[in-house]
Amino acid sequence: MAEAFVSLAIERISDLLIHEAVFLLGVREEVEGLKAELERMKSSLEDADSRQDQNKLNRTLVRQIRDLAYEAEDVIDDSILHAAHQRGFHGIIKKFTEPSHLHKIGVKVKGIQTKLESISKSLPAYNRISGTEGSSSVFEMQQRFRRTYTHVEEEDVVSLEDTTKEVLAQLMTEEDRLHVVVSIVGMGGIGKTTLAKKVYKHDDVKRHFDCCAWAFISQQCMPREVLHDLLLKLLSPSKEERKLIDKLKEHELVKRLYDVLKEKRYLVVLDDIWRSEDWDNFKPAFPRGRKGSKILFTTRHKDLALHADPCNSPVEVRFLTEDESWKLFKMKAFPGKKTEFHACPEELEMLGREMVKKCGGLPLAIAVLGGLLATKKSPAQWEMVHSDINAHLNKFQQEDHRYGGVNGILALSYNELPFHLKPCFLYLGHYPEDWEISKKELIRLWIAEGFISPSWKSGEMLMEDVAEQFLEQLINRCLVQVGKRDHRGTGVKTCHVHDLLRDLCVKKAQEENFLEIIQPPSNKSDGNSLHVTLTASMARRIAIHPSKRYVSFKGKYPNLRTLLLFQNEELIKLHISKCNDFKFLRVLNLVRNDMLSKWHVSSEIGNLYHLRYLRLRSAGTIILPRSIGKLKNLHTLYLRYQVSRIPDVLFKLRRLRHIVVGDIYVYEPLLLRDTLKNIETLKYIRSKSLIENNAVLDLTNIGSLGISFERSKDVELILKALIQSQRLESLYMWLEDSIPYPDLEPLSRCHHLSKLLLRGKIREDPHLSHHSLKILPANIAKLTLWECEMKQDPMAALGKLPHLRTLRLWTSSYKGTKLVCSANEFLQLDCLVIVALQELEKWQIEKGAMPCLRSLSLSVVPNLRSFPEGLRYITALQEMKLSSLKSSLVERIQVIDGREGEDFSNVRHIPSIQIDCTLED
Repeated sequence: MAEAFVSLAIERISDLLIHEAVFLLGVREEVEGLKAELERMKSSLEDADSRQDQNKLNRTLVRQIRDLAYEAEDVIDDSILHAAHQRGFHGIIKKFTEPSHLHKIGVKVKGIQTKLESISKSLPAYNRISGTEGSSSVFEMQQRFRRTYTHVEEEDVVSLEDTTKEVLAQLMTEEDRLHVVVSIVGMGGIGKTTLAKKVYKHDDVKRHFDCCAWAFISQQCMPREVLHDLLLKLLSPSKEERKLIDKLKEHELVKRLYDVLKEKRYLVVLDDIWRSEDWDNFKPAFPRGRKGSKILFTTRHKDLALHADPCNSPVEVRFLTEDESWKLFKMKAFPGKKTEFHACPEELEMLGREMVKKCGGLPLAIAVLGGLLATKKSPAQWEMVHSDINAHLNKFQQEDHRYGGVNGILALSYNELPFHLKPCFLYLGHYPEDWEISKKELIRLWIAEGFISPSWKSGEMLMEDVAEQFLEQLINRCLVQVGKRDHRGTGVKTCHVHDLLRDLCVKKAQEENFLEIIQPPSNKSDGNSLHVTLTASMARRIAIHPSKRYVSFKGKYPNLRTLLLFQNEELIKLHISKCNDFKFLRVLNLVRNDMLSKWHVSSEIGNLYHLRYLRLRSAGTIILPRSIGKLKNLHTLYLRYQVSRIPDVLFKLRRLRHIVVGDIYVYEPLLLRDTLKNIETLKYIRSKSLIENNAVLDLTNIGSLGISFERSKDVELILKALIQSQRLESLYMWLEDSIPYPDLEPLSRCHHLSKLLLRGKIREDPHLSHHSLKILPANIAKLTLWECEMKQDPMAALGKLPHLRTLRLWTSSYKGTKLVCSANEFLQLDCLVIVALQELEKWQIEKGAMPCLRSLSLSVVPNLRSFPEGLRYITALQEMKLSSLKSSLVERIQVIDGREGEDFSNVRHIPSIQIDCTLED
């Protein structure tokens, strides 16, 4: 792993030599000499890392090199910070850095270089250029791992048929007693959660229960958060209702959940529950409910399952047989050969079967091994992996009879990662267990941390493209699992890491002094606060995980690079005024959920000169200081939710790449054109700012843009400019004050656009032979229409969009009385949301329309007289959510006192129908 740290130090120094050259006047020669020495050292480290038989001396030397790379980074960062103070943060040079300070830097740099040269004499392979995978160029690796997502979540599942039937049988019994618990038990990685998800999504389950909800528990059980999460899933509350629920105390949540469930036949899943006392805490929230109500556990502890319900026998997930293991392995090792039933070349089969046996029938280990060998093509490479497994498993098997072989397989997969992927993988360990990780957030954090070098860009590829390919490589190796797909259904929106792999991340990160996780105790007997004393021996990245405890920082740790806070900032005794204690900080993530109306961010934040990533989230209004203009290295600024003041110095930050301010907040910044060429995400801005001096022409790398128009004439000017963009995929447009949009024809030439939100009145010409929306580009996959006030039915035009997967018709988007969805249209539509179409009376769906529709949501459509008969033909439909509809309409699809409503036959096939808040007729 040390070669990854050295590589990061090299990239950091290279970056500084380019962007901060003026600060290094007088010591440039020494810094370049250090960079050259580190580059020579890296080749040796790559060679050392590729050999699994490193002796104790080599491991010590590698650790010393890592520490020297850190030291070099500190010296350079300190010199930059000192020079920035000397010349002033705003670029006006008051005086050059004193010769005495430059001399001190030169001496320190030379001292590090001397130590490296001394170490180099002890490394036998130092002067030999390595030919291992780690030394391959990143560009070559990019070409080897093109965009081929082969491991869709839960796509490759074997041997769950019998256990699925057993769990279903227990769930469908009509027992009438309190707390009927069905338990799935087995060791980590055996497939408990996979089985639970399969059952949870089963059509029979959705039909059988009135409501279903899923909660993840984990070792760090936090009852209030679990209860809160369950309530939100069961109620789907409005924003106002959500605020009330957010304020409830734990005992109030228990009572509310009890009341919600008491009249229903419910299914609640508690995934990964560890302790009997956790279940005892939850029990008061679960009533008897209607006959047949169930609670489904997944747990590693059979005694917990029997404690919860002695009357039900736990369903134990068995290990895979040899044939089943081989089948799963082939799916992962040969993902591109589905048409050949994942055929394994004859010369590899014997080796493969021997390695699969080492996995002990555990699906996770088999999948990870398959993902590793998917990157190896020749028998010689497979032989090497086979040899490594045999060499390392004995140690693990002595530690743990069952998990030993598994941990060995997982550790081997980590060791086999190319050097550039190791820090990316270890970084995943900072997320709490079972955290749903946003791809966009992760990629921006990787870049801020320096894991993605600017020098790795090639052609039209940006650092974000490189980072996305790194994530794809980890997915293809089965080290990361896909959570949700994006709006196109092909890319990744969220991902997560299995808990055993996360344990490996945390363990390796601690060994490498890469990351420190602070998990405040949740037990009340441990006191009300946790005192953390910062010391130079701590890792340079610290993550504070959620807790009810206050966390206070003592001491100083100027070398801290990353501080990630996953809980309310009010519980973190971190005074930003003492930011000199964190002068090298690059990543800062603060959350503030207290009820203060305004959060005046301290002006001292401007002293964090090296900050690259700043994310602030507050329930109140965020007010930024002008000192934000000092953050010359800032890449990402993410402010949620309300922002009342944006200093006009923001766009003087020339390295900004991503700006997300509020949800729909718009502002008029003072734009610098040199800044705009780097911007990839810009939300939300007024058109006036982009019109002046043709600033919009400089948004050459814009991928996601949110823009508000005050003047109709600005729309066409900006759209014509955006046509030139080859990267624009997401566009939010809002035309204010009921001014109608002009001709939207330029949109048809935005060929890369796949996500579009149009807010504002759309001009319609009744004399035209086609609808105004017929000009939408064919690539649109997600479309939201809002306050468009259309009188012509838009469905004929929208139904022909070949890639449309999500359609949201929001408030006043359509003012007509009838919608018609014709046959053989909306062929890819997956999700349809209709909200607040006040005039809509009739909705017609022809047979053959929307054949792939899985989710339908109807809300506040008070004049709709009946449900479309054509719903009966949409057999893919899995869920229908109904809210604020007339009670007489809802009764048409219900069975009341044994009598089926008039439209019930049209919806009887839909597994899940959720009804919330009906209106009086």
